[in-house]
Amino acid sequence: MEQENKWIRDIQRSGSCQAAERLVERYYDEIYVFVYRQTGHKEDAMDLTQSVFLAVLRALPSYDPKKAAFRTWLYRIAANKVIDARRRFRPVTTPLEEIELPVQEGFVSQIHDRELLKQIEDYVSGLPPSLQAVFRLRLYGEQSFSEIAATLGQSETAIKSQYYRLLGRIREEFDTYE
Repeated sequence: MEQENKWIRDIQRSGSCQAAERLVERYYDEIYVFVYRQTGHKEDAMDLTQSVFLAVLRALPSYDPKKAAFRTWLYRIAANKVIDARRRFRPVTTPLEEIELPVQEGFVSQIHDRELLKQIEDYVSGLPPSLQAVFRLRLYGEQSFSEIAATLGQSETAIKSQYYRLLGRIREEFDTYE
């Protein structure tokens, strides 16, 4: 933590490339996993992770540790970048007749599960960005409610309420799959 604060100060004061490299190395894998869980594609996750860190380094001069911990601030930027990317995403579809399906037990349920997850993700992507952030930080970032509250600058009670209301809406919307 102290080392991290030193890197941040070095970047803010003198634009230290070495400190920037260390800071990125410290959080790269964690942010990559957070992004990958939401994209499902290695290349997309790598591109988006790079975009997150470029945004972080550009915004670092205005970072104020009194307002939020660096990790909290980093996840706020990462969640917003994922939400922005989902807005721009237009899936390419392949006609079913062109897909070779392997014959195996349970394959149909796997297709249904994947389709359900895609439909839920599409549903969540249509919600306000603040609600998407709560969902993504909890599900993909595996953050606690208190961490999400700190990241989004809201009370823990408000975050829990939003999350559980959203889960109720998702259950209601997709109850035909149960």
